[in-house]
Amino acid sequence: MGANRAVAFIKDHIKLDPNAPKKADTKSSVEVVKICTQYAQKGMFNIFLAIFFFALGFACLASPGSVGGANAVSLFVSYLISIALFGLFQAVFMANAGGSWDNSKKVVEVDLDLKGTDLHDASVVGDTVGDPFKDTSSVSLNPIIKFTTLFGLLAMEMAISENFREFAPWVGIIFVLVAIFFVWRSFYRMRIDDTIDNIINAYNKKK
Repeated sequence: MGANRAVAFIKDHIKLDPNAPKKADTKSSVEVVKICTQYAQKGMFNIFLAIFFFALGFACLASPGSVGGANAVSLFVSYLISIALFGLFQAVFMANAGGSWDNSKKVVEVDLDLKGTDLHDASVVGDTVGDPFKDTSSVSLNPIIKFTTLFGLLAMEMAISENFREFAPWVGIIFVLVAIFFVWRSFYRMRIDDTIDNIINAYNKKK
């Protein structure tokens, strides 16, 4: 959604015709960076809270007072293992995919010398996705795994204490529901409201 707002601002305020000054207006550039930063911070806030409450929730649900008794701890152990395994392979996938997109643009520009063609335009779009894939999203999974393990183990220590273990499952359910809310908020609350038909109609009217 932030990218959509940035593109809309660029179309309305930054002229891209050949006769326009080559030097970008500093005020407009700062506004574009501000839009992207604000939406990036909102997205990180939602994901951080979702991961945080999931770790607390599964730790509390793995309390001996939960279903399964002493064997309930296997729920939290399985959660940590799945986070580590899926996080590792997802990070490798995103790093490789981002690098492939980045290299494909270089091949089109240097080896094939096809700048200005539709193939080059497509490779630029791919590189736009590839750069955050390999430079930010993939490497950010490492602290997520560490963060989940650290806070999860601390929460697990509280969940197995004798004074709290009977209440821990109910608290865990609340934490999981809160985490699901932030997942919904991240994937649905921040998406573009317009349907594809509205976007196409608006584009056709401007042509």
